[in-house]
Amino acid sequence: MTHYASFTAADGTPTWGVIIDGTAYDLGPTGLGLAAGLKDAVARGVFGTVRDHAAAPARPEAEITFLPAVTDPGKIICIGVNYRTHQQETGRTEQKAPTVFTRFADTQIGHLAPAVYPAASTRFDYEGELALVIGRDAFHVAETDAYDYVAGYAAYNDFTARDWQRVTSQWIPGKNFPGTGAFGPYLVPAADLGPVSDLKLETRVNGAVRQSASVADLYFPIPELIAYVTGFTRLAAGDVIVTGTPGGVGMFMDPPGLLSPGDVVEVEITGLGVLRNRIVSELDGRGA
Repeated sequence: MTHYASFTAADGTPTWGVIIDGTAYDLGPTGLGLAAGLKDAVARGVFGTVRDHAAAPARPEAEITFLPAVTDPGKIICIGVNYRTHQQETGRTEQKAPTVFTRFADTQIGHLAPAVYPAASTRFDYEGELALVIGRDAFHVAETDAYDYVAGYAAYNDFTARDWQRVTSQWIPGKNFPGTGAFGPYLVPAADLGPVSDLKLETRVNGAVRQSASVADLYFPIPELIAYVTGFTRLAAGDVIVTGTPGGVGMFMDPPGLLSPGDVVEVEITGLGVLRNRIVSELDGRGA
């Protein structure tokens, strides 16, 4: 399993590289210079092909600052209520088409970065999800060809201000506060994973399991999502589709299990690592 990541170099410059046995090798602008970033690496066909990393500047993984797996996607397309268990807890069953909303790239954070509880919200929640990154230009893609357009996969936490999300039928405000889209820690080439339906997703809050599901439980599976999304918009290398969250979100627990500052949320997906973020309040001066 090859783990790629976006991170900062020792001087703070954004870069990217490959992480092997606890060591991060810099393949980006402060290292071997193979591409400007992971998005560029995907577009150039470099991602997933690097074998000769020994000459790259190296640091222990524990010393790097992670950035969102893809820092600058042109489009982030998110899918709502796309596991049957989440449909059941929300009461939104038997959908005829995927529920689609957008997230902005500047709301994203990396692994271990603080997730910012917005000052304007009192109902902050987690959503562990599988994200896929598009590998090449995609428009009107057939379901039978869909996997050919996937470069890799990563974990995502679509932190949500529920009060802003649910006040109208349009979800974009609740999904786009600064510092609420956690993405990473790694981007793993699709070829390294095998059947994506075999992956298991688990979300934990302060160590307690809240969500646990197989990717095979997606109501609209990945090929159908890619075909649907590319039916109305062109996707390019580096664009992201966030595929939906399973049942077990805090909003629908009895009593509700919404987040508070200080909580630690982890999203773990088979082969993709553990995405970990601590909740901080925007009001304490550390938020966005």
